[in-house]
Amino acid sequence: MDFSQVLADKTDTIAQKWVSEVRKDKYIESADDLSYIAIQNHLPDVLEAMVTVLSTSVGNDVKSIVVASLQHGILRAEQGFDPEEIAREYHLLRRVIFDTLEPDLLQGSPVEIVRAMRLIDTVIDEAIARCFNSYFEERLRELQHLYNSLTLHNEELNRLVNTNQDYLNQLAHELKSPLASIIGYSDLFLRQQRQHNGKNNTPVNLEHIERVLRNGRHLLRIINDILEVSRYEAGKIQPDLEFTNVCELINNVVEMLAPLAQEKNLPLVQNCKINPHHILTDPFRLQQIVTNLISNAIRYTNSGSVEISSQVVDNQKWAIAVKDTGIGIAPENQTQIFEPYFRVGSIHKSYVSGSTGLGLAIVARLVKLLQGEINLVSNLGVGSTFTVTFPLDLKI
Repeated sequence: MDFSQVLADKTDTIAQKWVSEVRKDKYIESADDLSYIAIQNHLPDVLEAMVTVLSTSVGNDVKSIVVASLQHGILRAEQGFDPEEIAREYHLLRRVIFDTLEPDLLQGSPVEIVRAMRLIDTVIDEAIARCFNSYFEERLRELQHLYNSLTLHNEELNRLVNTNQDYLNQLAHELKSPLASIIGYSDLFLRQQRQHNGKNNTPVNLEHIERVLRNGRHLLRIINDILEVSRYEAGKIQPDLEFTNVCELINNVVEMLAPLAQEKNLPLVQNCKINPHHILTDPFRLQQIVTNLISNAIRYTNSGSVEISSQVVDNQKWAIAVKDTGIGIAPENQTQIFEPYFRVGSIHKSYVSGSTGLGLAIVARLVKLLQGEINLVSNLGVGSTFTVTFPLDLKI
């Protein structure tokens, strides 16, 4: 039985079935908006290589798979696929091939069937390895591009140091977490590569690179936007205003911070009474304000709850309030908490761990940027309520 000819005759059928299966797989989300051609990609070349391997007597010539698989990995990286999605693609390919060839395989002898199945598995395994290798290298190129961009931004930040030290402190606070992640995972990756001479491109390594890239992109956005705030303080720019669904924005922040609250068994209660498209504001700066206020409330609250409410106050103003049942702030400290480096203490130590004393300083400046006011009501041992009030009609 010449299974290579059988496979050659059914190449188009396999490709069509595979694209259909990829589209239906709910775990391959990156393919949802791609065309048939974009999903099919280099699959016909992979199948042609498989035909070549099946037609040989030894079955170890898989060199023809290399080019097609390398190109497939590069394209999938450009299309935004993650490693798990690519792995599922090849899992589906293996299943579709065997399902399609099953009637013909059953007509062969046991020896022929075993040989064909082994060779098909060999080709698919080699295709996966080559695809992941090129995917990995494409991600490294993107990482290098991010590194170059960050270097340029660093030069710009160094220039700002001489003119605005206070702004630099705010910037360091915002960049601390993503920058630490980039440094940590990059160092881990480089040490692993040195140990294995660059040959151990496993899915674990790919996940490290994915984390580095995600945090790198986030870091670049923070740098760009905070640089804009600095230029605004110099009178050079204005807030980027648009009609914003405030309730949705608050919900997104709550979902992002929910794991921190869950670690302390703190419920995050939302009460939003604002028309979804009624508020004209800068959504990114507003998100920074809400994120800092809620994360502070979680940090200083050990039991009880954190409540986030928003509403239109009158025909001129709207407000967001974050109320906690935390340690509270002494009256003598309430005028200082918006100053850089001031940190509220707890019963057992001078300040709560994880605080840098810059969060509320950043909030105060961003509120001013959006022409708002921030007020505090707090009692020791009872909790605190931060209320931020903004005008409905911002003056540009």
